[in-house]
Amino acid sequence: MDFKILNRDIVYRGRAFDVQKVFLELPNQKQSYYDLVDHKNSVTILPIDEFGDVWFVTQFRLGSDGQLLELPAGVIEDQEAPEICAIREIQEEIGMAAKNLVFLGDFYLAAGYSNEHMFTYLAKDLYPSVLNQDADEFLKVSKIPIKEVLEMMHKGKFQDAKTLATLALALHLIE
Repeated sequence: MDFKILNRDIVYRGRAFDVQKVFLELPNQKQSYYDLVDHKNSVTILPIDEFGDVWFVTQFRLGSDGQLLELPAGVIEDQEAPEICAIREIQEEIGMAAKNLVFLGDFYLAAGYSNEHMFTYLAKDLYPSVLNQDADEFLKVSKIPIKEVLEMMHKGKFQDAKTLATLALALHLIE
């Protein structure tokens, strides 16, 4: 099936993302438009220390109207490679760096309306290395034993999709 993009109009410019109205020619030659959240790509990191503890952050998320327990994550800056972003984000969010960074996989977060593409990494052999947090981040860092994390995952205790997807991609390495 061939879909052809005819035009894109930016209808909203925001701090975190833009919204585009995208006009398409459909496979039946009819035309329609869709709204697209234009968001920079991002990373999620699964940091596991030498004791088998997974490092998490808890932070307020507007979409959930509350605090969510999540793996460290962040937006890739312009001209930044995903693995460099992963290294920077765990330093900013949990105050650690990793001697061993393993690519787990990548995926779209919500391809029906957003172009944000997520890259995921396993971070091992952690050591202290602090970068300042972003001014608008208020994070609580915690560590949970991997066995308990897997139990929480299987019991539906995580509400954050990128955390669930990253854990699922790492299952063959951490079970």
